[in-house]
Amino acid sequence: MRLATWNVNSIRSRQDRVLAWLDRQDIDVLALQETKCRDDQFPFERFTEAGYEVAHIGLNQWNGVAIASRVGLDDVEIGFPDQPGFDRDAADTLIPSPTVEARALGATCGGVRVWSLYVPNGRALTDPHYEYKLAWLAALRDNAARWLAADPQVKTALVGDWNIAPTDDDVWSPEFFAGRTHVSQPERDAFDAMVDTGFTDVMRPFAPGPGVYTYWDYTQLRFPRKEGMRIDFVLASPALAATVTDAGVDREERKGKGASDHAPVIAEFTD
Repeated sequence: MRLATWNVNSIRSRQDRVLAWLDRQDIDVLALQETKCRDDQFPFERFTEAGYEVAHIGLNQWNGVAIASRVGLDDVEIGFPDQPGFDRDAADTLIPSPTVEARALGATCGGVRVWSLYVPNGRALTDPHYEYKLAWLAALRDNAARWLAADPQVKTALVGDWNIAPTDDDVWSPEFFAGRTHVSQPERDAFDAMVDTGFTDVMRPFAPGPGVYTYWDYTQLRFPRKEGMRIDFVLASPALAATVTDAGVDREERKGKGASDHAPVIAEFTD
């Protein structure tokens, strides 16, 4: 199985690019984040014509996650148990609420349980969205631990835009990011807690060291200056991680007119 994850930053704007890439890279399962559309606006027909089944959850122009698979799409689940909500329209300040955003979608594809995840950004260390992010990650970690405890042999992939750079090697300048989100110790601890449950960052062994990024801001010529962050991951359960044969970032997809600010991450697994 060739599994990929990609924050496309609007599927309607980039559907041609995504579909061409799927064909070129021979991808079996693609998890998408930031589709930025409602379900009725998603280009399902285009994917169907290309041989993919698609599950999508999108409520408005914000967030949105999807899974496209040509190896089966079963047991689709919108959100994970106890996923925190957040009300972006609350007056004065953004207060956590029962409003669950379109940030998590699970499906079984070719025997692998795939979760497409768009972790909240956090915005700033003093912003209510930061506490929301930490609560969201804690709830995901608790669920991941339960899934593994229930079946240690389950093949699960937690993939997507985590909005965390877990080490200093994952940012172009630790000094530049000091005091900001994505690199704070509580965020890094939350990522490490996910790894401690048994999930593995499958790409790092194949792409070691600094300078391997998945995101480059559109401003300040960050991409040509190689000033990026590694915040998109494929985390695999032990049974799935044992079958990985290759993983990496397709940096070429960050190039050219109309590119997303993220590049896709690809992982290849044996049966």
